[in-house]
Amino acid sequence: MYIVVGLGNPGEEYNDTRHNTGRIILSAVARALDFSEWVADKKMRALVADGKIGKEKIRFVLPETFMNKSGQSVLPLITNPKKAEQLVVIYDDLDLPVGRFKISFNRSSGGHKGVESIIRAVKTEAFVRIRVGISPKTPTGKMKKPTGDAIVGDFILGKFKDAEMAEIKKVAKRVGEAIAMIVSGGASAKGTRIAREKAMGEFNGV
Repeated sequence: MYIVVGLGNPGEEYNDTRHNTGRIILSAVARALDFSEWVADKKMRALVADGKIGKEKIRFVLPETFMNKSGQSVLPLITNPKKAEQLVVIYDDLDLPVGRFKISFNRSSGGHKGVESIIRAVKTEAFVRIRVGISPKTPTGKMKKPTGDAIVGDFILGKFKDAEMAEIKKVAKRVGEAIAMIVSGGASAKGTRIAREKAMGEFNGV
């Protein structure tokens, strides 16, 4: 079974904040795919929703821990490196502008605390990431990445502007399409790899 995780922080005060992009995206995908209602799982410390894409059973997970403890919600499902190959983690990325996302596999955390926590918990970097851009753009469309620890901290915990949220909703539709392509490979190692590479080729240049 594929596991798709949307990273963020629980609590109303974090709704619509940039650091909650993973939660925002996955919640939108769950609605679009008509997954089950979100249910609290006390053991996982997460909200979970189940559904199918094609013939594949999928579980969506929203950790209810704070970001730097996200791995606690993933570990009950991903108990060995083989299972990690069917793990997809969606999260915010300052190195991409709003409106863009990239699919990657077997990378470092890039300093993202939620991804670091998952790597420590599952003891491998070999899982799929969908990195969704949150950096603003200039009027000419160039990325304007915030710099400096204090500025970045305030920025990622700030809320999206209305125009940015509209772009995030468009990204969610394409992320849903990417997830469908990724899981289309089924459970075999070869199928998983082929589907993953196909999704990278299809979406990373957009």
